[in-house]
Amino acid sequence: MHISKRCIVYEDGNTKEVVIPMEDFRKIEELLGWDLDDEAVEQLRKARRDRESGNKDAYVETLTNSQ
Repeated sequence: MHISKRCIVYEDGNTKEVVIPMEDFRKIEELLGWDLDDEAVEQLRKARRDRESGNKDAYVETLTNSQ
């Protein structure tokens, strides 16, 4: 992934701020999950707890021979 950026620096050459295009910010936001609402975040947390506790029934559908 390429991100275009513009650096704003202090007189001593140290970076003060980095400015990126909104489109690139949206990509980063999506990759990091910052665009998720509270309900989606809670569902992901619950899925993680289920996975970490070994509760496979919470996320794996068991098929029977009749299906």
